[in-house]
Amino acid sequence: MSSAEPPTPAPAAGRGPGRRGFVFPSALTVLVLVTLAVWLLAFLIPPGAYDRDRDGAPVQGTYHRVDAELSFVDRLNDLFLAPVNGLYGIRGEDGRVAPDLTGELYGAAGVFFYVLAIGAFITMVFATGALNHGIERLAHRLRNHSSLLIVVIMLVFAVLGTVSGFAEETLGFYGLVVPLMLALGYDRMTALGVTVLGAGVGVLTSTVNPFATGVASSAADISLGDGIVLRFVMWLTLTAVTVGRVLLYARRVRRDPERSLSGFRTGDRELAAESRREVPPLTGTERAVLATMVLVFAFMIFAVVPWSAALTGDADAEPYGFELGWYFPQLAAMFLVAAVLVGVIARMGEQRVSETVVRGAADFVAPALVVVLARGVTVIMNNSMITDTVLHGVEGVVKGTSSGIFAILVFVVNLPLAFLIPSTSGHATLAMPIIAPLADFAGVPRAVAVTAWQASSGIMNLWVPTSAVIMGGCALAKVGYNRYLRFVLPLLGLLFVLICLFLALGATLT
Repeated sequence: MSSAEPPTPAPAAGRGPGRRGFVFPSALTVLVLVTLAVWLLAFLIPPGAYDRDRDGAPVQGTYHRVDAELSFVDRLNDLFLAPVNGLYGIRGEDGRVAPDLTGELYGAAGVFFYVLAIGAFITMVFATGALNHGIERLAHRLRNHSSLLIVVIMLVFAVLGTVSGFAEETLGFYGLVVPLMLALGYDRMTALGVTVLGAGVGVLTSTVNPFATGVASSAADISLGDGIVLRFVMWLTLTAVTVGRVLLYARRVRRDPERSLSGFRTGDRELAAESRREVPPLTGTERAVLATMVLVFAFMIFAVVPWSAALTGDADAEPYGFELGWYFPQLAAMFLVAAVLVGVIARMGEQRVSETVVRGAADFVAPALVVVLARGVTVIMNNSMITDTVLHGVEGVVKGTSSGIFAILVFVVNLPLAFLIPSTSGHATLAMPIIAPLADFAGVPRAVAVTAWQASSGIMNLWVPTSAVIMGGCALAKVGYNRYLRFVLPLLGLLFVLICLFLALGATLT
């Protein structure tokens, strides 16, 4: 997933075993440093507060200074307990958060468990081999229709990206896609573009991706289905543009190999011969597993979408009788049940099913901890009473801007933060507590703010060197990062413009 601690990529070309270059810190390390920085800044930033309405939202224009009444020992205790509060801290009547209070849950325990549950489900699907075999079979059947093959593979990756945050998982497909593209007369850059941009544009335009849209919606206190229409239209448009860019490049290289940005390596033609081997058809079990996976994600979309609001355009419309209104607890339970169901369908046996569920949850502990650490930062800000002060400062910057300009500003301002924290979950948990109330002040639906935020995270993760999806993909495809930048920069410029147009339109019309 896009928020997971990624696997270690293969070494880049030209780096010997005895050479060690700079390695950017992991998302967990970055968040620990952010926690320390915010804790220190809390000594300097004056505490303040807004008046709240009956729903607990800040009322614009009511900011005033207050006394946090915290001793140094109190502040040290908040730092020490930040991860614990980030998981299951309770907000008491006075607004403070601590693990031993009585009140409402402030920690991210629901999101934490949801990430582990979907990790168990996805790992179970991969353990059956059905998804890998399905994509391999699809590629083999379309090998004589090269342009259609590129479109279909990118669409499959884009769908997986928009619904499940499919990103790091693409690293396992280069062994299939690279020789296949070479056999069809394309180059390694085409293979890299098909893989990394197919999934990447899906994550950029996430519709119900739990690691981007899900975590951000939770932090903004809105439904996962809010804003899905805008995000779906963006997915259709930006995916079409991205696929078109890769197709144009691929056809140009096929006509004139000298125009390849990656060039051809010795042995490419011999390597390509492997893609011509016959791929056995899907078994009945594999078909059943793939059908189950599709149905689970389709049902998730059905369960979270506020259909009455989506179909009538009225955010306050009375829910239809068939609406489920599911949130993270129900979704977590669904994915756990679905994981076991997939194991039963694949006849994996009780012991292997249990081991796979545990391994899948364990593999996703890192992104789950990212959410917890990021929520711990907001607890420190909350207890120090500086959150509203920061909100007031940013309010002064965006005050008076139109709703369309505000949505674009949310997108642009979050780009540098996305560079530092490529984890979508951590970025969302840090940013949305500030962005969501700002959207209220600007008269912009929180769902548009969520869309603007995830677009900033998504577009940065298409090129930043802090992303193992990019660096690992370049290493596996044996394409220089500098050459990949030459390939992707024109597309990034076009995507940037389109995102701004969609956000301005979405903020104005909703």
